[in-house]
Amino acid sequence: MLTLGIDPGLERVGYGVVRKVGSKIECLDYGLIKTPKILIPERLKIIHDGVVELIAKHQPDALVTERLLFTKNVTTGMDVAKALGTILLAAADTGIQWTEYSPPEVKQAVVGTGAADKKQVTFMVRRLLALKEDPKPDDVADALAIAICHCFRANFPK
Repeated sequence: MLTLGIDPGLERVGYGVVRKVGSKIECLDYGLIKTPKILIPERLKIIHDGVVELIAKHQPDALVTERLLFTKNVTTGMDVAKALGTILLAAADTGIQWTEYSPPEVKQAVVGTGAADKKQVTFMVRRLLALKEDPKPDDVADALAIAICHCFRANFPK
């Protein structure tokens, strides 16, 4: 099972591709889709094209994102929601299955507690995927954590 985890944002979209074989999870790719400070529709096109390219390159079985929670800055949250909509359009365009998990679900699956902080999540992502260094920035670590969560939570055929 191949999973593409995405942490949406307007300026930076973190992504991580993991494969689950039996009980083993391995990292195949991770990084960022970055957008320059240009008009929002143009930024959304960059995000859409980047996600479509990732799907074409890796042929994942599923695309997963973290459920958006608006806590502090609604304006920033709206921009993230626009980016997420673009990502979901890319998923629909390519016919890929989409799932989302809440932040506590991701933390619970990766760290063992839904109240884990970013450092704990990054530490466990590194350990679970046997990476030589911490995945950076946080957007990338979060995308990998979301993909790992899906590997643990989804019911895949053996």
